[in-house]
Amino acid sequence: MDKKSTEQTEGLSKSSAQIISSSNMRRMIFGWLREMRSPILAIIGGLVIGAVIIALTGESPISGYSELYKGAFSRFNIPSTLNRAVPIVGAALAISIAFRADLINLGVEGQLVLGGLTASLTAVALPVPDYLRLPIALLTGILVGGGYALLSAWFQFRFGVPILISSLLMNYPAIYFASYLVSGPFGEQLSGVSQSPIVPESARLVSLVQGSRLNAGAFIILGLVFILALVIKRSVIGYELRMRGLNLKFARYGGIAVKPLGYKVMLASGMIAGAVGAIEVLGVHYRYIDTALTAPLYAWIGIMAALLSNLNPIGVLLTGLFLSALQTGGYGMERNTNIPRELALVLQAIIIMFVATRGALRFGTDD
Repeated sequence: MDKKSTEQTEGLSKSSAQIISSSNMRRMIFGWLREMRSPILAIIGGLVIGAVIIALTGESPISGYSELYKGAFSRFNIPSTLNRAVPIVGAALAISIAFRADLINLGVEGQLVLGGLTASLTAVALPVPDYLRLPIALLTGILVGGGYALLSAWFQFRFGVPILISSLLMNYPAIYFASYLVSGPFGEQLSGVSQSPIVPESARLVSLVQGSRLNAGAFIILGLVFILALVIKRSVIGYELRMRGLNLKFARYGGIAVKPLGYKVMLASGMIAGAVGAIEVLGVHYRYIDTALTAPLYAWIGIMAALLSNLNPIGVLLTGLFLSALQTGGYGMERNTNIPRELALVLQAIIIMFVATRGALRFGTDD
């Protein structure tokens, strides 16, 4: 083959690779848009109904939504919105990876609490050099969260107790055990609040915006979003996870080891929840404070974000940000209008109901 023919062949090969690559990219984008079609329509429908409710109270929907937007995305408020989105997105990732495998992990709150508590106590008490304090505290929080989630998997596969029930019930011992420790043996003695001692500066996540609580944990959660997106779409375990979620009998018939996979999925789910708790403690509060990780309902709002995104990791990022914006923007709306911030909660409920009934309302297709 002469030089000219070789160059032509190489040119055709490069062009083909580019076409294949761009074709795959387009397929991924269109596939994601198709998955997100019904949630987007649900959000639009919820906002329309919210506007009707605002109008019925005698207020201007345009003014109300304008103030809600400013309260969430103005230059001074956007760090708070992003900071609140971090635990919501993290909890939603933990929930969505389990839900994809048809493992209903409702114990994210307990896993999150134990992860945060462990990270706090490790950062304070572990006798290690300062440069190791932060990574070890993060790692122990992640491992404890994962280990606690594994118990639910063990109860199902060993004793037949559904993960939905065991994980939900296991929230309570985790929360009350943490409360006992910080109000008793490991609590800060000179404080009137049930909390652990403050963690050293060497164990704190770096703040990203001066004067705000937004910290480097946001990059950890963002990295998890893209890692999970790649794993689910481009890996063997991602394929097995999807098959297990779609049809357990078919997955078993196809040679997938469903029990080991179930343990792996619950471990990953709990580890992500533990990471969220550790990030909140080491990057926001700098100590474990009783109820600080449960009162904001991160785990339960995470369920909303997971359902709203159709369990898509990239969608979780956007829906988590949207739900966070509703909450932080609600304060601005209430402050500058006569519309109560509880309207944001009403909007959340309406949107989730639309998603739950999308088949009947034909927001999307399930073919």
